[in-house]
Amino acid sequence: MNTRTSEGIAQAAREAVEAALWAPSIHNTQPWSFAVSGDEISLRADPDRRLRVSDPTGRQMTISCGAALFNVRITLMALGYEPEVRRLPNPEGPMLLATVRVRPGREAGEHTRLLYGEVQRRRTHRAGFTALPMPDPLTDALVREAAAEGAHLAPVRSEAPARVLAALTGAAQDVQAQDRQFVLELTRWARPPGSVRRDGVPVAGYPTDPRRTYPQHFASRDYSRGHEWGAAPEERVSTSTGLVALLSTPGDAREDWLTAGEGLQRMLLHASAYGVSVAFHTQALEMCELREFIRRHLCSGEAPQMIMRMGFVLDESESVRRTPSDVLE
Repeated sequence: MNTRTSEGIAQAAREAVEAALWAPSIHNTQPWSFAVSGDEISLRADPDRRLRVSDPTGRQMTISCGAALFNVRITLMALGYEPEVRRLPNPEGPMLLATVRVRPGREAGEHTRLLYGEVQRRRTHRAGFTALPMPDPLTDALVREAAAEGAHLAPVRSEAPARVLAALTGAAQDVQAQDRQFVLELTRWARPPGSVRRDGVPVAGYPTDPRRTYPQHFASRDYSRGHEWGAAPEERVSTSTGLVALLSTPGDAREDWLTAGEGLQRMLLHASAYGVSVAFHTQALEMCELREFIRRHLCSGEAPQMIMRMGFVLDESESVRRTPSDVLE
């Protein structure tokens, strides 16, 4: 167990911020900033990194920050501290999403150490999966992980709703590909070969020629913008859709978006520990009419926060992250 000196607390806070950087975010925008003062860590959304066209309300930005908040929490617990969290502590400061005080805790349990060990290993996948199916006990465990944070992960086990989600994703992708503002926004976060930026989606983070997946095909973002960029495609065995799932919350306010991010990240870390990769498809959720359709017909009235596919892959995608000095105020 860590010593409870001010020096030990400061070191734990620094490690928690470093871990937060590895959270997933839409287009790897990393839309967060942090401040550390004594035993308190402040998490703020960075409005300059919000997607103003596809995320005008900041919903996806807040989900991303929720994932970063979970990384802060799990890191402190792994180091033997107790995170005392206040979410949305200042109604007059909407960019301040949470404060976390580093309190004395206890030695981390096995599950905490398991999740913490995946913080820097987890990667977002952007292609097909192998034919190896998701074991039901593992899927059920991921549902419990999301629920532990107040989110609802619903595996889509029937073919019909999976087809509907695939069709809506394709429709949204086609519409957005014809919208100049959407395209320009995506272009900002699609890094060309040789780029030294530490944010955005690198060329090694998606396949050059994404193959059609079966039985349902979910449209991919066009990060290459018509260029032959991207990583070499995997073996032809990686053409399975994988298990389709929806993440939702009972409400759709800012606190629900934070909850979605925390539940998502907890589930992702557990999945990573068992070799499961996850691909995200948020196009349909960026169009209010389609998101409302999904809420009414596929989420039992809950607010859909994420559409994803889960499965096993042969090769992991690459990613990049900014340094702590880039995000510390």
